[in-house]
Amino acid sequence: MTGAPSHPHAAQAAELIALLTLRFTPHLGPRRIEALRTHFGSAQAALTASLAELRTVPALDSRSVAGIGRAKAADLAHQELQKAEREGVTLLGRGLPGYPPALDALGDPPPVVWVRGSLPDLPVTPRSIGIVGTRTASPHAISLTRGIAADLARADVTVISGLARGVDTAAHEAAVDAGGPSIGVLGSAVNHIYPSENVPLARRLTVLSEYPLGTPPAQHHFPMRNRLIAALSSGTLVVEGERKSGSLITAMHALECGRTVFAVPGRAGDPRASGPHKLLREGAVLTETAQDILDELSWGTAPAQPLPDLPTEQAQVLKALGTPATLDDLQAVTGLALPDLQTALVMLHLMGLAEETGGRWVRR
Repeated sequence: MTGAPSHPHAAQAAELIALLTLRFTPHLGPRRIEALRTHFGSAQAALTASLAELRTVPALDSRSVAGIGRAKAADLAHQELQKAEREGVTLLGRGLPGYPPALDALGDPPPVVWVRGSLPDLPVTPRSIGIVGTRTASPHAISLTRGIAADLARADVTVISGLARGVDTAAHEAAVDAGGPSIGVLGSAVNHIYPSENVPLARRLTVLSEYPLGTPPAQHHFPMRNRLIAALSSGTLVVEGERKSGSLITAMHALECGRTVFAVPGRAGDPRASGPHKLLREGAVLTETAQDILDELSWGTAPAQPLPDLPTEQAQVLKALGTPATLDDLQAVTGLALPDLQTALVMLHLMGLAEETGGRWVRR
């Protein structure tokens, strides 16, 4: 007889504590913890292994081996679990029920993820799309992001982003406004929302992090966060971003995970378009609508956006704004005289249903 818990739930709780203990052990990152877990079969087995056994794990060095099994890390693990229970936060451990199988795509999956809210099903090939882009997005990019995210949500696709200003915020807002689930992957703890103006938005999302409760945002956390966005999504859409940006890092991680990269073409000469244009030259899927994504992944057709009860001419024009369009484009599609078209556009703008950006009209 061993001292291991016999009840399945007790065994899972013990493994979660073991994973947390390794998470709080100095000099052990995600790769080393995963190496320990796979080498010994479980985190519990790794914690009870002898020094001689630990030295046989290729990923470890003497410094990391020396820290394994110390009482301080175990104390921190128990304290963290108690804090999570008090705050209504769920901890999901690698290899345990509830942990997203989509993270199997990573070479360095987090040993534990912290979740606030209801996490949608994220199988190995998840029905989810990451949408990323610059914090200083153009009005056109924000509008396009909103349209794509809303259409994806209506097609039962989970929208994943990083809760940052700009494109991320627009993607999350549009997805939940359309009635779909959206996951914010954070570079801070789930109880430390950044930026602070997105605290109300975070309450409408499921938020996920690999950082313990109370962890503030830090610059080096965000590239790590981006790999989770990429792994949790079957594809990543880059709307705007410079060549050296977090958006491009996310796209790189997506490729490493065997995921599809999508990119929105922008205006020549705009630095915010340089990142997507680089990706397009390297084979990313050119994307202007949600249907481009759904077609690429064979996910069916986006349901038509329900139109409000409008006068005939306004309804015609709004229907024609499925993609950004100039006045000439709209005249050709609707057949309306220019004065009637302009009047309809003004009314749609006043109602917050359409806006002009960069010489083109777009649906809001």
